[in-house]
Amino acid sequence: MKKNITIILMVLNCLVCLSCSKNSDDSTDLVSITGPANLNVTAAIAGITTEKPNGDGSGNVNFTINATNATSYKIDFGNGEIKTVKEGSFNYSYSNPGTQTYTIRAFAYNLNKEISTIIPVTLFVASKTIWSDEFNVDGAPNSTYWGYDLGAGGWGNNEEEYYTNRPENIIIKDGVLKIKTIKENYQGSKYTSARILTKDKFSFKYGKIEFKAKLPIGGGTWPALWTLGNNISTAGWPACGEMDVMEHVYNQLNKIHGTFHYPGHSGGSGTTASKIIANATTEFHIYSMDWRADSIKIYVDNEKIIEFPNTNATPFNQDFFIIINCAIGGNFGGAIAPDFTSSTFEIDYVRVYN
Repeated sequence: MKKNITIILMVLNCLVCLSCSKNSDDSTDLVSITGPANLNVTAAIAGITTEKPNGDGSGNVNFTINATNATSYKIDFGNGEIKTVKEGSFNYSYSNPGTQTYTIRAFAYNLNKEISTIIPVTLFVASKTIWSDEFNVDGAPNSTYWGYDLGAGGWGNNEEEYYTNRPENIIIKDGVLKIKTIKENYQGSKYTSARILTKDKFSFKYGKIEFKAKLPIGGGTWPALWTLGNNISTAGWPACGEMDVMEHVYNQLNKIHGTFHYPGHSGGSGTTASKIIANATTEFHIYSMDWRADSIKIYVDNEKIIEFPNTNATPFNQDFFIIINCAIGGNFGGAIAPDFTSSTFEIDYVRVYN
């Protein structure tokens, strides 16, 4: 019996020794893992020359990344985008227009060990047209781009026109979109005009929109170039947000308004500013808006009318669609001239840039 017990104890002792030996080996394997070292990342901007020190405007950058003992990599491109990448070279394209300096953060990993490095990249990105209508084809507006708001009442503004889609009120001719406001009895209204919009056809978030237009004459006319949030059908107005790139009333001749409407700032409480220009109704001018996540600026002929501090608390961080119209009378258009018979609002083009 004692002999059997002795044998059992010897076997158990061997098993314990083997177990200890295995654990010791595993611990040695973990300790022996070498973390990544010598992390290097470079950025080659496309098209750099003496004349173009920040690149050719394409926004293309070729990155190269490597490190000793690294098994994986990650890059923060400094614009809010982070990607897992492989060792070696790869291309990345920036899209935010203008000249900006980005802080690039690169990381190298090996299991639970990590190193990182930072490099700055100053890059020029040219604006690119992402949508436009040059109004070069005579006839009705392109139905792929534009729909119509039809009817009277002025959507709460007490305007006096009836919006139609008749060629008498809206037509493209000689490379210009013409919206004609006419004094006539039509469907119970005393005036007709037109209002077109890109809702459900084209919308955009951030970028630059530019209109070239000549404004109509006549007391009471109220032309507008503006945008509304895509969610207007569900959120309603002003929760959807409204950005008015240009409004003009002939009763305040040559005074160009830029305005923002949002909750708490509807109707006459919009955040607004204005600028006086010359020849608004006799010459074409450029009306534009530079829309970004942190600010929105409205211009006439590259002169700033208003700058709005955009934040996450405003509705101006979603897709918006475009509207062009000419109203007459109403809360803002004011008194209609007794001798008014007709007037034409002319738009040479609409262009949207990234």
